[in-house]
Amino acid sequence: MSDTLITGGTGSFGNAMAKRLLRTPGFQGRLIIYSRDEVKQWRMRSSMDDQRLRWFIGDVRDQPRLRRALEGVSTVIHAAALKRIEVGHYNPLEMVKTNVLGSMNVIEAAMDAKVQRVVALSTDKAYQPVSPYGYSKAMAESLFLQANHMTAKDGPRFAVTRYGNVAGSTGSVIPIWREMIAAGATEVPVTDPQVTRFWMTMDQAVDLVLQAVNALDPEYAIPKAPFIPTLPAYQLGDLARAMGVGMVVGKLPDWEKPHESMSEGNCSRTANRMTIDELRDALKHV
Repeated sequence: MSDTLITGGTGSFGNAMAKRLLRTPGFQGRLIIYSRDEVKQWRMRSSMDDQRLRWFIGDVRDQPRLRRALEGVSTVIHAAALKRIEVGHYNPLEMVKTNVLGSMNVIEAAMDAKVQRVVALSTDKAYQPVSPYGYSKAMAESLFLQANHMTAKDGPRFAVTRYGNVAGSTGSVIPIWREMIAAGATEVPVTDPQVTRFWMTMDQAVDLVLQAVNALDPEYAIPKAPFIPTLPAYQLGDLARAMGVGMVVGKLPDWEKPHESMSEGNCSRTANRMTIDELRDALKHV
C-alpha cells in the first residue's frame, strides 16, 4: 500500500489500523488521518510520532474537503460513521447525512481523485436491519458495491467489510462496564441476559480490512458481496458474569435485535458460543 487515507481515522479502528500500517515493513507512503475531532487528532498525534502521518480536519459530509484530502491517495479506508443505535433512533436524518450521503461523497471524491482502492467498514446491523443505523449502513453497503459498475477501467475498485461490534472499542459495553466497576458499581445495566452478540478483536477487524484491500488488486475479480468473517458469539449475561459483576436487567428496545446476523445462516444465536471461562480469558486481551 502507498498513500492511504482513513476516514474517521481517530476512532478505535483508525488508531489500530494506523499502528498496524506504520509498523508494516515496506509501508513508505503517507498515512492521512481524516476526521472532524480536533481533540482526538491531538491525542493521536501525541501518541504517534511518525513522519509518514498527515492530519486533515474534515467531515465526510464535506465533499470539497474530501477531494482535497484525497489528492495523490491510492487507498481509502472508510471508517467514518455515526454508529450509536439510540442516536440513530432519535436522529435518523443525521445518520443519513453521515452514513449515506457521506458515503456518496467518499465514492464521488475517490472517483474524481482517481483513487485505486476503497474499502468501507459496515456492520452486522446492516443485514435485515430494524434501526435507522442498520438501514443507513445497508444503503451505504449497496452504494459502495454498486460503485464498481460506475467507474472507468482505471477508476477505483470498491469493497465492503461487514462485522459486529469490536470488543473493547469506544462506546461498546466492555469499556462502559469497566468504567462503572472502577467507580465502585457492583451491578451493570443489561437489556436482556439472553441477548447474543459476535465477539471480534480489533486485530481481527484490521486483518479483515487489509484482506479486502489486497483483494482489490487488479488480478482479482471485483467483489460482489461484503467480506464477512466467521466469529464466535456470547451471551450478554455471560459477559457480565465473566467480568465479575451483577446485573440490573432492563428491556431490549425495539431498535435492537436479540440476535445479530452477518448473512444467511451466520447468526450469533447459532454461532459457536463462548463460555464464561473463555470470555474471562479473552477479556485479558481487550
